[in-house]
Amino acid sequence: MKTIIAAFDALKFSNSTKGYSIYFANISKAHLTGVFLDDFSYTSYKLYELVEEDGRFVKKLNELDKEDLETRKHSAKIFEDACKKEDISYSIHHDRHFAIKELIHETIYNDLLVIHSVETLTHYQEKLPTNFIQHTLAKTHCPVIVVPDKFKPVEKIIFLYDGTPSSVYAIKMFSNIFHSFKHLPVETLSVNTSNQSPHLPDNKLMREFMTRRFPKASYTILKGEPSSEIRSYLNTQYENLFVVLGAYSRGGLSRLIDESMADVLMKNLRAPLFIAHN
Repeated sequence: MKTIIAAFDALKFSNSTKGYSIYFANISKAHLTGVFLDDFSYTSYKLYELVEEDGRFVKKLNELDKEDLETRKHSAKIFEDACKKEDISYSIHHDRHFAIKELIHETIYNDLLVIHSVETLTHYQEKLPTNFIQHTLAKTHCPVIVVPDKFKPVEKIIFLYDGTPSSVYAIKMFSNIFHSFKHLPVETLSVNTSNQSPHLPDNKLMREFMTRRFPKASYTILKGEPSSEIRSYLNTQYENLFVVLGAYSRGGLSRLIDESMADVLMKNLRAPLFIAHN
């Protein structure tokens, strides 16, 4: 059985992560683990809120800690009730130490991580991609799906392909986890510069590779600068997209599908991104 983990900031529970993770667990017949990042150093309150005019510090601290504990329990209950309603296999983990370290460690033993694009585990909003997301993507040991604010069922899959091992690896991982998505429209999108061949990189090998996995896939080859062309093209698609790309590799950067490409899509596209590095 495949295993999926869904990461939650229990103090700012993401209904989008809940919706997508349950949806993907159902599609792939996977066991779903809700990982609640209850980092001991992270609270809902700020230090200045602890001091009252009469100096009651400890009592105020205890009250706020109790409120946080109840919020965290309530978040876990929402997740648990949703899993029960959908009748999926599930479990719950509470990572109470350093959240990012524990989450990365959990990815060693799982097939997929689902996380909301805006997660920060801080009091403050950050520009996308957040530091927490960037660090997670760079260090993860399994593919990651970064999800947008609102859950929408997937209607079309687009693979970003540039002929590099990273882009092919992402398609392999996606195929292994989401074999049942074969009934959906699938498109392979590539961008060539003006002086390149109009064909796919490794055209014959790539088409054979796709035929064995997604035999009905279509192919689109654009001309121009990859980042702007991909962004513009994806924004013309009206279906509920699921975009697959190889990124945040530990080694060198891809010409087309690299860290900046993933960052661009997180900033500009309201669709789930399946991100894997080789």
